[in-house]
Amino acid sequence: MTYEMHIGHLSSMTPETLYEVLRLRTDIFVVEQACAYPELDGRDLEPESKQVWVTECGTLVATLRILRDPEALRIGRVAAHPSVRGLGVAGRMLEFSLEATTLETATPEAPSQETALPIVLDAQEPLEGWYGRYGFVRDGETFLEDGIAHVPMRRDPVRA
Repeated sequence: MTYEMHIGHLSSMTPETLYEVLRLRTDIFVVEQACAYPELDGRDLEPESKQVWVTECGTLVATLRILRDPEALRIGRVAAHPSVRGLGVAGRMLEFSLEATTLETATPEAPSQETALPIVLDAQEPLEGWYGRYGFVRDGETFLEDGIAHVPMRRDPVRA
């Protein structure tokens, strides 16, 4: 299987791709996980937000978003279609995103990874170990969000 990675602000996406991203997120977070919450929270519109999506033969199969918080980048809305779960697609998407965020926060004066910002996320508790494989560590106490246990996690910049 060949998976293509994409990244960009939603203004660079076709309406069809944006629709598929929002549909996958809604199908997973609202329908599958039975959490009635406002999926469209306005943060996708922020100028520095990025959407990451994965396609297979033109079909969207996974997505996440990257937001700019005051002191860190925030990864969220990580979603993989049930047909690709367990195949490593989400992991490759996360690795692609981590690499892209490191490059994006570098400057011409200091192009090394030392300029990268920390990356934070709120992992669903059963996925704490999965995120740990990518350098994230617990950064606080478990909390409930929409009835689901979450763990705040952080990945500090990798020093060259």
